[in-house]
Amino acid sequence: MIKKNRPVYLCGFMGCGKSTIGRQLAKRLGREFIDLDSYIEEREGMKIFRIFAEKGEPYFRQKETEALSDIPQSVGVIATGGGALLSRENADIARDLGTVVYIEVPFETCYERIKGDKSRPIAYNSTEEELHERYDQRHILYSEHSDITVDGSGTPLQIVAEILK
Repeated sequence: MIKKNRPVYLCGFMGCGKSTIGRQLAKRLGREFIDLDSYIEEREGMKIFRIFAEKGEPYFRQKETEALSDIPQSVGVIATGGGALLSRENADIARDLGTVVYIEVPFETCYERIKGDKSRPIAYNSTEEELHERYDQRHILYSEHSDITVDGSGTPLQIVAEILK
């Protein structure tokens, strides 16, 4: 059950549809939407791939934690990055502030959406096998760190309806 008047944090593997679903969910709730990666890019003044290349993944992960704590409570829906809620600290922040929803989508679907995407440094620099292994590891953490799991294989509107249910 979504906590009334509290943010909804969407998590899931790269390419599961967090941003697309998040925009539609926010519209249905009449609340503001934020894509966490875009929020970090704006704060840092550079794209995610540059942050990874110039400052490294640990730096980026710290910025995720800071951003999760700093997002105004007036925001209704936050699409987190694929790795944002893997850490217990970040998951606890999100769960304390709102409701965490895991959008569960089969690896094959995610992979088709992300392969060759230069704006996703982890996806772009990994083989299909490496990404599948990462997906398997993350699935466990997404499940553990979420309040609700929804089947992400439907249309965005069907998924939004399932979240609201």
